This record gives sequence, C-alpha cells and structure tokens, in this order.
Amino acid sequence: MGSSFRKDTNFVHPQTRYRLSKMSRHVPEDFPRDVTPASLAGAHPKLAGRVIDGKFVVGMTEEERFERWDICEDLAQQLVGVARKDASKHPENSREVTLERVRRGIEDKLWTSVMETDWLMKRLRSLLEW
Repeated sequence: MGSSFRKDTNFVHPQTRYRLSKMSRHVPEDFPRDVTPASLAGAHPKLAGRVIDGKFVVGMTEEERFERWDICEDLAQQLVGVARKDASKHPENSREVTLERVRRGIEDKLWTSVMETDWLMKRLRSLLEW
C-alpha cells in the first residue's frame, strides 16, 4: 500500500535552525573552515561527501565546525596555564620559544589539524597577551 506522504527535504525544524544560527554566531570568522574537501581518484573528478538530512554535504557542517572550534577554544584556555608554567620554568626562553614548545606538544598529540593548530596558537597568543 503506497503512501502519498512525501518528505520535504528542505524542511529544517525551528529548534535546529535556532541552534545552528546560535552556533554560527559563536564561532569566530577566522576559525578555519574545511576548505579542501577530499577528492577521490578516478577518470572523472569526484569529491568526498555524504548525505545529511537528504542533502549532499561536502566538508564540515556548521554543527561540526562549532564542535571543532569548541574543542580548540577549550584547549587554548587550558594551554594558558601550560605556557605560563613553561615560561616560568625556563625563564631563559623567549616567548616565541615557549609557544613553539607548546605547539610541538599539540602537534605530537595529533588532536588538531594544521589549520586548527595555527588558529589555536594565534588564540593562545591573544589569551596570553604575548
């Protein structure tokens, strides 16, 4: 028995629309976007994507971008104490050396992408007022 109900793929629930608009306002404009989506090999050009709520999406959604920013912002806040502690433990090092030491620690853990790490270090410098 067939149904005449057809799902409206353009419908976005009002609560979802509000949550997404709220997220977009919180993520700084300079936080990286997924600007280089994966491309796939073959005779014809292809981009890696997925279907979300009936729409083909390449790259991060606003919700995913918010989550990545939230992780990086939290990490930057935590690293303020780490950088200050390192600076006081090694007063002979310049601020640049201290920040480079912190960056290497982040990179070694592979928590963030290169672009996210760049943003995180810029944010850390701002929080430290260095």
